[in-house]
Amino acid sequence: MPDLFLLLEGNLATWIELKVTKANAVRVSASQVAWHASYCARGGKSFYLVQGASPSDLYLFGGDQGAELMDRGLVCGGSRFEDLGSLFQALRLALLSK
Repeated sequence: MPDLFLLLEGNLATWIELKVTKANAVRVSASQVAWHASYCARGGKSFYLVQGASPSDLYLFGGDQGAELMDRGLVCGGSRFEDLGSLFQALRLALLSK
């Protein structure tokens, strides 16, 4: 089960796995990848949020990107944010899209 359950605007729900790295590699376990893959396959939306070397380096990956994140690290194509405001706006838009 992920680290964080987030409810935005009362009806936009998601699960978020929190990670920290000082390099490209991100430690993601096989059970975390399986949980997110299963949840996404059933229509849920989940994410991995990774803090990079600097506290202002935030990377957001879809729950369906877990295996690639585990294998390739930050270079696998997540979205980068420098502030929480833009991160939450992107999360909101992702949750609104079907």
